[in-house]
Amino acid sequence: MRWFWRTVLNPDRYHGFGAKRPFFEGWYYKLIDATTQHKYAIIPGVFLSEDPHAFIQVLDGTTKEAFYHRYSLKQFWAAEDRFEVHIGANRFTQQSLSLLINQPEQKIEANLQFGGGQPWPVSVASPGIMGWYAWVPTMECYHGVLSFDHTIYGTITIDGTVMDFTNGRGYIEKDWGQSFPSAWIWLQTNHFEESPGTCLTASIAMIPWQFTRFRGFIVGLWHEDMLYRFATYTGAKTELLAVEGNQIHWILDGKTAGAKHRLEIRASRGREGILAGPSRVDMGVRVAESLTATATVRLSRVEAGREVLVFAGNGRFAGLEVHNVEEELLTAK
Repeated sequence: MRWFWRTVLNPDRYHGFGAKRPFFEGWYYKLIDATTQHKYAIIPGVFLSEDPHAFIQVLDGTTKEAFYHRYSLKQFWAAEDRFEVHIGANRFTQQSLSLLINQPEQKIEANLQFGGGQPWPVSVASPGIMGWYAWVPTMECYHGVLSFDHTIYGTITIDGTVMDFTNGRGYIEKDWGQSFPSAWIWLQTNHFEESPGTCLTASIAMIPWQFTRFRGFIVGLWHEDMLYRFATYTGAKTELLAVEGNQIHWILDGKTAGAKHRLEIRASRGREGILAGPSRVDMGVRVAESLTATATVRLSRVEAGREVLVFAGNGRFAGLEVHNVEEELLTAK
């Protein structure tokens, strides 16, 4: 428990020191080169339960291929006072990523640096994207945003093919806890062509709470150095959530940035690859994720019953997961 209190205000750091099993933690690096031809998600992590091990997942958003590289716990190391993780010869921080993977199924060498980047703000009252829920030590799953948008410098070589990611765009987030939720929708894009630096990150899930559960959501639109947040803990409301085929329609209302706002999101799925997600016993949850989804976003300020447009844009190369969507996820209040 001592480690829990030490890490609440530092969501980027490893939270597993002294953690009670089952426990997992994973960091999510989204990488898109300047030409947008190459799209990858790199996910280093650790799983502590009946089959404890470390891992690095690699998702090619173009081909949909996904790889799960497994490592022993002895090959996992994390700093106590900062975000720095080593898995074998691979290194991960908030400012860089280096890979040296030499497996029969995939060979990767990468040395990437990240410039700029703004994490979700952290304060005692609201330690990151989780808000005050971050202080609750019994949540099933915690979430963090380490960088809304940053510039990438460097190259990745996969199976002999060299890809230059210099001046590409990146995004970093993470999850940790006991297990992924039973049902969720997750969406992220920082590729708004006419608004560089703007980022949308949004998720909604069924959250266990004592002897019941509720529908919880956390949505942030980072635009022109302002964070517009809509979340269960801010009192925001989901006016509409609909999933029909490959289409998602989500409308939220709430007070943010000092005024009442309305956010409308229309997303369309792209081609999906299959990642592994954590349950309480194994990494057997099959997570279908696209890196080629699209999201149309409209943010308005509500004044005297009228809507004043703040931002409208089309986000490309969105990460999108729609997992086990239950009726309760769509209709719960």
